[in-house]
Order: sequence, then structure tokens, then C-alpha cells
Amino acid sequence: MAKTPDAPEKAVKPVPAKTETVTADELAKEFREHSVAEFFKKNKQMLGLSGKTKALTTIVHEYVTNSLDACENANILPDIDVQITELGDEYYEITSTDNGPGLTKETVGKAFGQLLAGTKFHRLMQMRGQQGIGASGCSMLSQMTTGKEVKVVTGNSHEVFSCDLSIDTKYNQPKVSNIVHLTKKFRGTIVKAQFKEMKYINNEQGPLEYLRRTAIANPHAKITFTDPAGQTIVFERTVKKVPDKPEEVQPHPRGITVDELLNMAKATPSRKTNSFLKTELDRMGDTALKEIEKQVSFDLNKDPRQLSWKEIEEIIKAFKTIQFIAPRTDTLRPIGEEQVEKSLKSIVEPEFLSVITRKPSVFSGGYPFQVEAAIAYGGKAGRKIGEEMRMEIMRFANRAPLLFDTGGCGITEAVKSIDWKRYGIRDAETAPVTIFVNLISVHIPYTGAGKQSISNDEEVVEEIRLSLMDVGRRTARYIIGKEREKLKQEKKRIYMKYAVEVAIAVGELTEKDPKPIEHKLLDIVSKRLKLDEQQEKELEAESDEELEKEIARLSKQEKEANMGKGAKKKKGEEAEEGGEE
Repeated sequence: MAKTPDAPEKAVKPVPAKTETVTADELAKEFREHSVAEFFKKNKQMLGLSGKTKALTTIVHEYVTNSLDACENANILPDIDVQITELGDEYYEITSTDNGPGLTKETVGKAFGQLLAGTKFHRLMQMRGQQGIGASGCSMLSQMTTGKEVKVVTGNSHEVFSCDLSIDTKYNQPKVSNIVHLTKKFRGTIVKAQFKEMKYINNEQGPLEYLRRTAIANPHAKITFTDPAGQTIVFERTVKKVPDKPEEVQPHPRGITVDELLNMAKATPSRKTNSFLKTELDRMGDTALKEIEKQVSFDLNKDPRQLSWKEIEEIIKAFKTIQFIAPRTDTLRPIGEEQVEKSLKSIVEPEFLSVITRKPSVFSGGYPFQVEAAIAYGGKAGRKIGEEMRMEIMRFANRAPLLFDTGGCGITEAVKSIDWKRYGIRDAETAPVTIFVNLISVHIPYTGAGKQSISNDEEVVEEIRLSLMDVGRRTARYIIGKEREKLKQEKKRIYMKYAVEVAIAVGELTEKDPKPIEHKLLDIVSKRLKLDEQQEKELEAESDEELEKEIARLSKQEKEANMGKGAKKKKGEEAEEGGEE
């Protein structure tokens, strides 16, 4: 049968879509209000609570950080016990116990069941945490993964009680239930919470490593850890003194914004603007107030609660023209060289150790900061991965270890920018070296809410670099000296060996007693070795001098760069102000 050609298809006209006008009233039905707890419930990765291993370590971090802060605020030497129990596949119970001042019925819910509630966010002060999110975030995660409440036992100076705790995420409110008064004597807090979708791994990002580093940066704390296998590790305290309590500082005029100053003005108890500025801002003296008075269009005796946005703008504009004294730096509390040395020697057990605490500096925004650094070489320094040795970088911010987000951290950038060969460390990647860096500040410039890395702020990174160069110079002296001593001993061994053999040969040729010849040759060898040693000392001194000059040069460059930035910024502000006029 003959095949008929296909008939041409008819063009199909697209059916126009129906366009319906959506009214504002209909859109309004979709509007919803959400609490901060609901936000973080959907974005738990922002709190570091994502990833099976990372989340488990972050939970331990949050509980231990709270315990350390509570004990130090009450002037108590911390005794912290952390236990992780495996309940099933990727299912764990974490119990954290401390000997702190305890909580009250009014504060226990806020401490473990309300995000952004706490003693830290509203104060400008050197603290481990900043937002008041961590422990409550852990309670929320326990609730999300197991549906169970967190159990808390706490004892203060008046009572001991236990309770169950959960979060009403819709309203970001704690739900405290089953409050039971206990007759036993106990001071401190025990929190017990269960979590699923977790994985305990003993690696450089696991809970054990976190606690090891916490013990190094907090030598006044005793930390006991029991892992899922039932093995108990104790990090004994090496310092029996609670660190001095950091002081709260006032905002510096150079770092404050119009909105911040306006809100402060609305809340101040001061009745006059001049007294408000003097009492609630750092480095605000009578001379600065006179300068401000000349530049604003209103009387500084005005009630600060009546100030308008425009008037606050005038004050901020005046701040930019005044040469204020740098912010106070005596409010910072470093660990201290002696304490860092004791803890690293106790835990890392290095062959050589160099520690430095730099003088305080100030970075953008008018925040004081300080850097502590150490290099541990040999012994148990470094980190062994399989059969290979790796350089270990320990990062800290206000004594709290930073285990994650290593690549994007300013501390890592500073470490990688150093030419370690100059300091006797030929292959830094595989060297038996542990590098310790602790950044101290009233405001740590974290890159995210998870508080695992610091931003690449130029002033901060450069100060870390200078501190590493300083401890690096001392380490180089040891490593190079060790290598020279090894060569010296080998040279001496060869000289001695051949001196005896040459003496015997010369004695046979001259038919004389070889002993006097041997004594003469050994005397020549001894003089030669002393001459070599003197030359080596001179070379070492020259090398040290070169390194000192390099550090001085970089310090000078840093100061000039900061001055240049300040001049450029001031010039730009003046040009902008001129344009506005």
C-alpha cells in the first residue's frame, strides 16, 4: 500500500494566560511576623549547628564557654565536666557540669531557652561570647532533632532545683516545666540534652580537640572529658588564680554612628547633652566639648532626649574633626606569657617554646585589641595525620578556640603570609610546629554568627604577623643553634679521629713518639673550633640584627599606612563636607 505524505500540521495559537490583578488586601494576607528563634531554626548553619561533627563540637563549645564565663564572673576557679554518651546511631546525649554560681528560676529559662537574651550583647567588654544565642540555640537543636526537652539542674546560694526546658520558637520564649526543689547540696549548673544526626569523631575538629585547646587558653580551668567509648581525659589546671575580670568600656567617638548615638541619647539619665557626651563616651574631655560646641547649631545644655537626627549628625560631623586620644587599652585581659608557657608545656610538651604578648593596639571603629602568640617546636608539637606530620595552627578569640572556617580567617592569612624558611623552618607544612594565636578585644570582628573565624582586618592581620615574626626570631635562634651544634660536634669528631691517625703516621715517618704530635694537633683543632664558634656567634648576631630591622621596618610601614589612611579619609571627608556646603 502506497504511503501517503504527511499532512502539514496546523499552527497552534498559544492560549493567552489569564492575568488576574492581585490586590494589596490579598497580598496583605501573606504577611507574617517571625521571631528570631524561627529565623535561626531555618538557618541553624549560621550558629555553627550544621554538619554532624561540627554541630556536636559547637554544642560542647557553647556549654563550656557559658560555664567558663559564669565561673570567672563569680571569681571561681572553673571545674568543668563534659560527658558524651552514645544512645544510638548518630544519637548522643551531652552532659555538661560546672561549679559556677548557678541560675535562678527567673534566669534559667532565658539562659537556655531564649535567643538573644543574656549578659553580653549590650555591653562593650572582652568576653568569649557576644550575642547570647549559643546555649539557647543548642536547646532549639535538641528540640528539632529529638523532640525532647533539655534537663537542667542548678544550685545557687539560696536553693537547688531541677527543671525541663524547651523553646516556643514562634515567640522566642522559654517554656520551663517540672520544677523540682532538691535537698542535696550543689552549687553550679548541670545541663543534659539529647541530639540526633550527630557524629562523634576524634579529629582536629572534634570535641576532644576543642577541649584540649580550651585547656591551653584557660590554664586556670580543670576540664574533665568522657568520650562515647567511656575513656576519661583530664586537663589539670596549671594556674591557680582566676583571671582579672575585664572592664566594660564606653564607645569611642570615632567608632560611633548617628543611629547608635541617638539611641544612647534617648536612654541616658543625663539632663544635658554635654554631660551625656562626657559620661557615656570614651576619651570625651572638656577641650573636645568646646570644639563640638563651636561646630553645632544648638546649645549643648539641651536635654539629650530632645535631640533630633539632624542635631546628632552635627555632633558626629564634629567628632571627625577632633583629634581624640586613642581608646583605652587597659581594659583588656590577656592570658599572659607565663600562663601560656605553662599550659603549652603541660599539654603540648615541646622541645622549645617561644611566647609573646604584644602591646595593645586599636583597629577600625575605635576598638582596642591585643595579640598573644607562641611557637612550640619539637616534642609533641605539630599534628600527626597518619604517618605524616603537619604544622598545627591554634586560633583563639578571647580565649575561645576557633576550629572551623580556617581558610577564611585573618589568623590563618597572617600565618600563611610568613616566610617560615627565614626562621629555620624549611618545610612549614610538615614541620613539628604548633602555632598559637589569641586575639583579644572588646569587639571581635567575627565573619559570621557562628564565631569560628575573624575577618581579614588589615590592622589586626598585620599585628598578628608582627607577633609571629617576633616569636619566629627566637625559634630560629634555637633551631639554627641546634643545627650548628650538631655540625660542630660532627666536625669535632672527624678532627679528633684524623688527628690521632695523622699523629701515628707522622711518628712513623719521623721515627718519633706520636703522642706529643697528637697533643699538638689536638691543640690546633681546639683553637680552630673556638675560632669557628666565635665566627658563628658573630653570624648569629648579624642574623638577629637583620630580623630586628625587618620587624622594625614592617612596624614603621604599618604606622605610615595607618597614618596615610587617616589623612586620606580626613581629606575625603573634608571634600565631601565642602561639596555639601
